[in-house]
This record gives sequence, structure tokens and C-alpha cells, in this order.
Amino acid sequence: MYCTLVKFLFDHFSMEQKKNIDLLRTNRREILFNNRELKAIDSYCKRYRIINRSKFMREAIITSILKKFDNDYPTLF
Repeated sequence: MYCTLVKFLFDHFSMEQKKNIDLLRTNRREILFNNRELKAIDSYCKRYRIINRSKFMREAIITSILKKFDNDYPTLF
């Protein structure tokens, strides 16, 4: 299905639109939470008025990864 979608995009979109093909979210991952973790997430989202939880979790995960990469980056001194 992914190959068909990419072929369609290449055939029907402009060059600028084709540059965004890599940004399409086509890969799925699932996370399981226990009751306490889910309650904490729900409370946080309610307190800070987070409507889009997928975006919130995606940003939290990527931010954590980028910080770790930044901390692990080799330095000369």
C-alpha cells in the first residue's frame, strides 16, 4: 500500500509537494500504559489543555531522543 501511495504522489504532485513525502506518517507504533501512567497522562493533558495527545506524545518522545543525541555527541574537550 505504501508503494502505491508514493507512486501516486510522484505522479500527481509538484516538486515542492514531493519533497514532503518523507514527512508522511506511515509507520505505526503502539504504547501500552498501566492505569497509574494513563491517569497521570490524562491529568496532565486536562491541566494543560492538550487536545491532540498523539502530537503531545510524539513531541515528548522526539524531544527526549534529540536531547539524548545532543548529550552523547562527541566533543573534543
